Amino acid sequence: MMYFDYLIVGCGITGASIARNLADAGYKVEIIDRRDHIGGNMYDYVDEHGILVHKYGPHCFHTNNERLIDYIRRYADWDDFRITCGAVINGKCTPSPFNYQTIDDFYQKAEAEDLKRRIERTFSGKKTVPVLEALSCDDEVIQKYARFLFDNDYSLYTAKQWGISANEIDPSVIGRVPLRFDYNNEYFDDEFQVIPSDSYAAFFNSLLDHPNIFLRLKTEAVRHIAFEDGRIIYDGMRDASVIYTGALDELFDLKYGELPYRSLEFQWKYENTESKQDMTLVAYPQEPGYTRIVEYKKMFPKRSYKGTSYGIEYPKPYKKEAKNEPYYPVLTEDSKKKYDKYRKLANSIENLICCGRLADFKYYNMDQALERALCVSDAILKKEGK
Repeated sequence: MMYFDYLIVGCGITGASIARNLADAGYKVEIIDRRDHIGGNMYDYVDEHGILVHKYGPHCFHTNNERLIDYIRRYADWDDFRITCGAVINGKCTPSPFNYQTIDDFYQKAEAEDLKRRIERTFSGKKTVPVLEALSCDDEVIQKYARFLFDNDYSLYTAKQWGISANEIDPSVIGRVPLRFDYNNEYFDDEFQVIPSDSYAAFFNSLLDHPNIFLRLKTEAVRHIAFEDGRIIYDGMRDASVIYTGALDELFDLKYGELPYRSLEFQWKYENTESKQDMTLVAYPQEPGYTRIVEYKKMFPKRSYKGTSYGIEYPKPYKKEAKNEPYYPVLTEDSKKKYDKYRKLANSIENLICCGRLADFKYYNMDQALERALCVSDAILKKEGK
């Protein structure tokens, strides 16, 4: 058996970037994943129609942190790409995040101008606010507008996406898509918004291309793990440190019960047409079952594709026995309390480091996951004196 200094569970952006940073510092690293591919949820591939698609939903890397953009550019070339999104309400597609165009779409001209004046007076100097803030403002006209959007989009989308009512979910989740107070129709405001010139798969291949990194796929970590005397032991190795990016409840055999995660089921379609929908991503809050449709050719404007491939996304509860993937932690007061128990237990294990969207039980964007990984890497190397 080969000796490793660090054993990393999970080959997404968190695990892969930590592996590379430790390998560059001279440590031998084994990285394992239960899936049959690298890249975690960022994995992409060319489908049977020759169109590059993202297997687990659309991924556009966006950040204001120059260190992060410099980091990913070490391992791939990236193209600027600013995704546009919409939502269909009462049969009409309007921009998402909702902006002044949304007001124009659903109000008569005089009413629309009055509403915009009220917004500019009430939220002077603000370009965006969470919908919950608009719902609680003193102006009844603004409240009515926010209530229309909440009842016809936010609450319906939340119930489908998370499997619980909007009243139960953590407000930070609902606040991820704010109301815009201008005609800007870009989904993100970040300075840097990019996608790989080649593919995410190529980016991860480059990231993991190091003689100190050893990769093992289709491997269930928990089958190789034991705990003894306050340490985690992997395949009999007591001295190696383990960096774990998976779900904490599974690591500890559901000791405190299951942590709730949401998964997605994809229905893939192809049509021999130039365009399926006006925007790359369109949400359908009022439709039963599915939440959104993503048309992938619109993510690659430099490429020429015949026809169009798109994915229809159906949220599902995560169940390990169903062999689906955990995507999003469901943040409620109860789930956060349960997670705190698991985190306290993990912190008691001397040679265990937990990080990443699942292990941290946080809804990270890609840049947040990478920033967390770099912070963990920095802390490890500082502790090691490197």
